Amino acid sequence: MSAPATARVIVADDQAVVREGIVMLLGLLPGIEVVGAAKDGEEAVTLVGELAPDVVLMDLRMPRCDGVEATRRIRERYPATQVVVLTTYADDDSLFPALRAGARGYLTKDAGGEEIVKAVQDVMAGDAGLAPGVQRRLLERVSAAPVVPERAAAPDGLTARESEVLTLVAEGLSNHEIARRLHIGPATVKTHINNIFAKSGVRDRAQAVRYAYQHGLIRPPGTNIT
Repeated sequence: MSAPATARVIVADDQAVVREGIVMLLGLLPGIEVVGAAKDGEEAVTLVGELAPDVVLMDLRMPRCDGVEATRRIRERYPATQVVVLTTYADDDSLFPALRAGARGYLTKDAGGEEIVKAVQDVMAGDAGLAPGVQRRLLERVSAAPVVPERAAAPDGLTARESEVLTLVAEGLSNHEIARRLHIGPATVKTHINNIFAKSGVRDRAQAVRYAYQHGLIRPPGTNIT
């Protein structure tokens, strides 16, 4: 198996010492090339337009343009660039706006180098790059959401296979794990997921998980089936 492609990364953080420390750390990690650093969200958006990186490691609380707004602009204008939040905060008021804005990963600043590399590689492969604690918090929040009763037909015209793929996404499986489970190729899984996003109107896997729960394709843990 060939090694993962080197990820071209921009770091965005308003604190110079923190920003320089992250850049230094990333320079020591395999598979990552730092191509730029931004002191706020406004500069991050500009650099993405100039440098077309694969991933932005984005702080949230910055002057002029915060990380959530910068993420929204980047995902709207430069959809080939993924955003991984790298922040001190893991509270709901930070986490969910960032995910809704289009962030595909979310790490706290106590993450180690190996965890950062994995998150970058995951989002480049089309998967979510979430810290374990963040993923648990997301699932707890989704599980607490009201569930719409099951419908006889799949929602929004999803095919039976697309509904099956969406269910596995909601269970936390990666594209490769879904491919192995369904005995299909990863490219076919990606096609199904693109179709699901287009039909349901969701923008990322986090929204897809919520959609699956809301439409009864998967039930929160502990829910009895009647």
